[in-house]
Amino acid sequence: MGNTKAGLLEPSEKDRERTIQNSASSSFQVDLDDAEKPQHLPNPRKWVAVIVISSAASCVTCASSMAGFAEKGVSRDFNVSQEVAILSISLFIVGLGIGPLLFGPLSEVYGRNAVYRVSYALFFIFTFPVAFAPHVGKSLSVFLIFRFMSGFCGSAFLSVAGGSVSDLFDDHTVASPMAVYTISPFIGPVLGPLLSGFINQNLQWRWTYYILLIWSGLELVALILLVPETYVPLIVKRKAIRLRSEGESRYWAPLERQETNLSRAIMISCYRPFQLLLFDQMALLLDLWNAVILGILYLSFQAFPFIFGDVHGFNTQETGMSFLGIGLGMIIGLSTQPFWNRLYKLEAERNEGRLPPEARLIMGKFGGILVPIGLFWLAFTTYKAVHWIVPIIASVPFGTGIYFVFTSTFSYMVTAYRPIAASAMAANSAMRSSFAAVFPLFAGAMYHRLGTVGATALLAGLMALMTPLPFVFYRIGADLRRKSRFAYHDQ
Repeated sequence: MGNTKAGLLEPSEKDRERTIQNSASSSFQVDLDDAEKPQHLPNPRKWVAVIVISSAASCVTCASSMAGFAEKGVSRDFNVSQEVAILSISLFIVGLGIGPLLFGPLSEVYGRNAVYRVSYALFFIFTFPVAFAPHVGKSLSVFLIFRFMSGFCGSAFLSVAGGSVSDLFDDHTVASPMAVYTISPFIGPVLGPLLSGFINQNLQWRWTYYILLIWSGLELVALILLVPETYVPLIVKRKAIRLRSEGESRYWAPLERQETNLSRAIMISCYRPFQLLLFDQMALLLDLWNAVILGILYLSFQAFPFIFGDVHGFNTQETGMSFLGIGLGMIIGLSTQPFWNRLYKLEAERNEGRLPPEARLIMGKFGGILVPIGLFWLAFTTYKAVHWIVPIIASVPFGTGIYFVFTSTFSYMVTAYRPIAASAMAANSAMRSSFAAVFPLFAGAMYHRLGTVGATALLAGLMALMTPLPFVFYRIGADLRRKSRFAYHDQ
């Protein structure tokens, strides 16, 4: 019990560690037995937790895109233009981008579960004013304010949940559960139009949010009942408190002796992601690549109704079903994970058991090619004379490419920027959310001006220009990391 285990103290704790070593010899740091460690929980229990966390993340991101087919009802009831109604998507996404800057530091003080339960309870509560927003005086302010607030609160599952997965699984077994979690925030926006299409075709638009309330309420119950605390420093602290309550006053935990300045931690969380974007080429370009792809995905929520509704004459629920191609593509991407696991194992064997971060970009190479292929294919098959199934099939490689790009980039970020992985992911999230919030706002004007072929081909060309990024960073990434003041160098 007297030994300090690696991993319980963060790298920034070196000064405190020296102070601890100079303390009285009768004082002992608490350590966890193997049975108490989250990684030693039974596999079914760990996978249930991953599935609940992932489905909660899907619910949050699904809430962003479900608003798409409710726009006509919102603009009619609140007497505003459809462009203003689109703000219900954009403001929610802005909330998703800002929230991680707060929830990341909070999770390192209060643990994962406290953040999950409080944030998701607020997400659930703030959806009520959205669902029941009054339209007395034709005011949209209550509706839009609480859309932003619900997005802000739900964002914890885009910043903290990845940490829970890595808490539960070691480096050799984390790839598959991390892949399940990674796909969940991106399958959600695709699921949103599918559900919303059926709802708004057959029911009043407010049922979009009533059903979201039911779903998020069930998720909140599952989070409370099925997800254990996984943050090791907090588990150690709780054990120390328990031992002292039993009369063992000499025991302590690192988290108790850590001088927590929450306001300073939040300030660092706010400025460090932007510092990373300003001074690190790899982070800036990879985040820009991710941001444009997510922007195009959210732009499709305005583009697909134009392509399939106006051109092919689909009704609302049929237009919602047109997103199945993207969803199928993502699932196909997920099904290839065993292949990538074997590939990473071989790469590690070639590098004396260590997997270089750049190896994660191999998947990104395939994604970088598939995304523009899918978009070009989609662009040149949107004519009315071409059967509607062809552009839907074209969206399958687009969906697979999205999965490959984000999975590879996220894995690369958390390994290449290991000391500041939370900041690296926050920077990625902030840039992605900014683009995803803005792209839907100009989608209608772009498609009306350029047509379905010109507008989609323009997006495809933009992605084609970014295709070399994973190839370039795979080749020179190690050299760039050695020169970077943020990246992890010991690989």
